[in-house]
Order: sequence, then structure tokens, then C-alpha cells
Amino acid sequence: MKKKKKIEVFSIVNGIVFIILALIIIIPIWKILVDSFDLKTAYGMKLWPEKFGFDGYQQVLSNPTLSRPLLISFFTTIVGTLLALTLSTLGAYVLIQWEMPGRGFFANLLLFTMIFNGGMIPTYLVLRQFHLTNTLWVVILYPALNVYNLVLMRNFFEGIPASLYEAATLDGSTPMQTFIRIVLPMSKPALASIGLMYAVSYWNDYTHYKLYINNSDLYNFQMKLRGMIMGSDLPTAAGNATENTIKNAAIIVVIIPFMILYPFLQKYFVQGVNIGAVKE
Repeated sequence: MKKKKKIEVFSIVNGIVFIILALIIIIPIWKILVDSFDLKTAYGMKLWPEKFGFDGYQQVLSNPTLSRPLLISFFTTIVGTLLALTLSTLGAYVLIQWEMPGRGFFANLLLFTMIFNGGMIPTYLVLRQFHLTNTLWVVILYPALNVYNLVLMRNFFEGIPASLYEAATLDGSTPMQTFIRIVLPMSKPALASIGLMYAVSYWNDYTHYKLYINNSDLYNFQMKLRGMIMGSDLPTAAGNATENTIKNAAIIVVIIPFMILYPFLQKYFVQGVNIGAVKE
């Protein structure tokens, strides 16, 4: 006779807990999604829109007061992520050049900035002296200089077998050729995971806009969305869309890009979680 499999209490409890957590996460998102398509102002939980329509999304994409901040968010996220990855990869590659004079000094200097910094007011004064305040460059350049991500990238580069660097050198490759032909192609997990962290940081940025930009024409979508939610910058209802519909549509627009992007980067992101953990 076959033995009956024992039902483990832990597995049952674990499954119930995860189901509850999933519902806690999904229910609010579902409410916002339903309200973003509902052209009838109503409050409370509804499974389906009472009056279905895309007018809320049409207003987000066509109304200049909403579409301009959205374009700024896309611009700063794309440009900032590319620039940040460039600085992180080049900086990390420099720090693994063991023969470079002063390598240890520069590495310790960068690590020092992770513990101590000049503070909010000195930072603002320095950025203003460089004429970066009230420009989009301040929200692109300043977050791009992230030492933590640079150190993560350096750890990943150190995990690449040293024999590959030696073989490239013997073949006559310059350090930059080795970086482009060998290091970068082998760094897809690190580039994807760190790039995703940079992109999320740029897309959700609110603090830098609040501190360093006074011109409302340069605000990103997060600043606009915050004003809408707090009631200080309510959208003008147009067509069949209500203010509530437009606000919920704006929230969904903020969520969608990374819901689409993450599945394509998931395999690299999972590999990149252990950046630098395994070395030769």
C-alpha cells in the first residue's frame, strides 16, 4: 500500500499568508484600475466600472498640464539611467585596475562619501554655484553619482575570471577594448539589475525636484501626481472624464511602465541580486 503523504502545517499556513498578502496588494490596485475606467464619480469598492470609458487616460496623454510632466519623467528616466550606468561601469572598471597608482586612495575616498556628506544646505549651495538648480540637469546629474551602485558594479567586475583579462591583454587589447568586448557583454545581469534600480529611482524621484527646482514647468509626473492627490493641483474634468477618473488614470500610468519592463528584465534581475557574491 502506498503511504499517504503527510500534510505539513507550515505549507498550509505559508500558503494562506501569501494569499492574504497578495489580496492586500491586489485589491487597492484593482480599485484604482476600475476607477480609472469609470466615468461616473463614485466612492467605495466596485468590481467593474459603472460607466466604462478611456477618457481619463485620454486626458492624461493629451492635456498639456499632464502630458508635459509625463514627458519630463520619461526624458529624465531614460537619459539619467543611461548616464548613471555609464558613470557606474566606467568608474567600477577603473577601480579594478590593480596597477593604477592611487587606486586604493580613490576607492577609500568614494567609500568615505557613503558615510559622510556635506549636508543638504551645502549641497544646495554647491549645485546653485554650478548653475544646476532650476534645470533638469540637477535631477539627472546629481542622482547619477551613486557610489553604492558603483561599488556593486565593481564587485561584479571583480567576479569575472582574471584569466579573461589576461587573455585579452595577451591578444593586444587595450583596457578600453577589454571593457567593451569582454566586460560589458558579461555584465548583462549587473547592468539590468542596477539599471532597473536607477530607472525606478529616476521615475519615482520627488525629493530632488522639491529641493532644487522652483519652476513648475520643469516638474515631473510624480510632482504633478502629488499635487493632484493632495488636492492642491486638481485636474480639470473634460469630456466624460471626472476628476476622480483622471487622478486614478494618472496613478495607473505611473505604475504601468515598470509593470511592462520588469518581466523582460526579471531573468537578469534575479541573477544580479547576488552581484559579486561568487568570485573565482
